[in-house]
Amino acid sequence: MISLEDAVTARLESHGARFEVLVEPDAALAIKRGEFDGELEDVIAAEDVFENASRGDRPAENDLETVFETTDPMEIIPEVIKRGEIQITADQRREMQEQKRKQLITRIARNAVNPQMDDAPHPPERIERALEEAGFRIDPMEPVESQVDEALEDLRPVLPIRFDEVTIAAHLPAEYAGSAQAKIRQYGELEREEWQADGSWVGVVTFPAGLQNEFYELVNEQTSGEGETRIIKDEDDIKTR
Repeated sequence: MISLEDAVTARLESHGARFEVLVEPDAALAIKRGEFDGELEDVIAAEDVFENASRGDRPAENDLETVFETTDPMEIIPEVIKRGEIQITADQRREMQEQKRKQLITRIARNAVNPQMDDAPHPPERIERALEEAGFRIDPMEPVESQVDEALEDLRPVLPIRFDEVTIAAHLPAEYAGSAQAKIRQYGELEREEWQADGSWVGVVTFPAGLQNEFYELVNEQTSGEGETRIIKDEDDIKTR
């Protein structure tokens, strides 16, 4: 269950009756698109169907039977969402818009680089300012994933940007290799690894290019600054950091 404060109202009017349910906004959109694969009870504020949710009024059972051929709320709730409209207040819209704005900035920062600065990552603050300069507006009713391409199109005139992945080799001294390699290998896709004769560890990891600085910080933290990293362009072209 979610709290009432986190829920929006989905409303269906049919056969002269009104039906309302309280549901988490993103889950409501996923259910409406047929993309929801979670547990319904985890994304609703009440296992109930209302005629007026704000007053707590319930519809007549014969109206439920007429429209849905059942009185079971857990069967009716998804139908109200799919067939009805999602109602949000101005405050809810602003809050959803702000949450998705932050999610969009994070997603772009994790994956984007500056092709004019040797593919260096863009800090989230820079992306935020560029989005404002470009006048991009987040749609609170659309998934963040579906808005990334449009945001990039708006960003390109004001910010050199490209989505990319980076492959980095990390060398961990023997003193730190045992514990550090477990965290390094989980950072992205481990392309290959090798334990050296001196007990040190070398691993090659591929991950979103925008996470480079975080990766370097992780290696430094895990090895007290004694680890080494190399950006691998291809098998023959290695750039030492």
